[in-house]
Amino acid sequence: MAITSEPLTAVPALTAVSFDELYAAHYADLTVQLYAYFGDRQEAQDVVQEAFCRALARWRSVSAYDDPVAWIRRVAWNLAVSKWRRTRTALNFLRKQRPSEDHVDGPNPERVALVAALSTLPAQQRRAMVLRYLADMTIAEIAERENVAEGTVKSWLHRARTALAAQITEEVRNA
Repeated sequence: MAITSEPLTAVPALTAVSFDELYAAHYADLTVQLYAYFGDRQEAQDVVQEAFCRALARWRSVSAYDDPVAWIRRVAWNLAVSKWRRTRTALNFLRKQRPSEDHVDGPNPERVALVAALSTLPAQQRRAMVLRYLADMTIAEIAERENVAEGTVKSWLHRARTALAAQITEEVRNA
């Protein structure tokens, strides 16, 4: 066995592939694989995109791997499984929750008509009507709240009732 003085040469590495070339060549394939897993194209695109983003952030070390695509595929699958687990956990949590309050029906037609009629009144009259008949405040309480005399509140209420009565009479005639 003779020892030669020839210098050792490194095995020539495979040609380095740029990130852009790798992305262009494998993005669609990885998306199809993850789409088959998720059943949702947008989710598949999202996790593959995230895997490529992570690869780009570590491209110096990832590009040195024997198979950088395998690393990206593994990251994408891990992201997909993590997302699936988070979604499953959230759905299980939601299923176990009781509704905090009973279902409340929307406003009935009379309530809608009342709100529409009140909206036609001037602001002071509308406030006085709401505070008196919906909030059950006395005339004295409304006067104190609005910083006006009780007679002013009575006047607002009278004018508002008169306007609403005229409006209802008009609606009945048109119906």
